[in-house]
Amino acid sequence: MSSLFGSFIVIWMLVLVSLFFIGGYFMFRKFLKSMPKSDGKSDLDWQDYYIDQTRSLWTDETMHLLDELVEPVPTLFRDVAKRTIAGKIGQLAMDDGAKRITQDLVIKGYILATPARDHKWLVARLKEKQIDFTAYKQHLKVKV
Repeated sequence: MSSLFGSFIVIWMLVLVSLFFIGGYFMFRKFLKSMPKSDGKSDLDWQDYYIDQTRSLWTDETMHLLDELVEPVPTLFRDVAKRTIAGKIGQLAMDDGAKRITQDLVIKGYILATPARDHKWLVARLKEKQIDFTAYKQHLKVKV
C-alpha cells in the first residue's frame, strides 16, 4: 500500500467520523425535544399544539413576514425553524389572548425563539423594511 493511499484512507476516516458526530449531535437534540416533560408532553407536542390552536389567527401578511424572517436559514432546516418560531408565536398569542397574529407578535416570537446570533440579522432586516424595533430592544441580545 502506498503512503498516498494510506493518507487518503486516514483522511477519509476522519471525515466520516466527523460527519457521524455532527449528525449524531442533531439527532440527539431532536431526541431530547421529543422526550416528555413532567406534564406528559414534549416540547414538540407543545409546539404542535400552539400551531394548531392559532392556525386561524394568521394573516397573509404575517405569514409573508415569517417567511422573510426565516429566509437566511439553510433550505434543509428552514421548515423546522419556521415551525419552531411559529410555535413560539402561537404560544405568545394564546398567552396574550390575541384575536389575530400581528407583526408585533411575529417579531417578538422570532426574537424569543431564535439564538442571539440571529438577532443582528433581524435588526438589519427590520431596518431594511423600515419597521420600528425600539419596543423589542430589551429582548434583543445585540447592540442596536
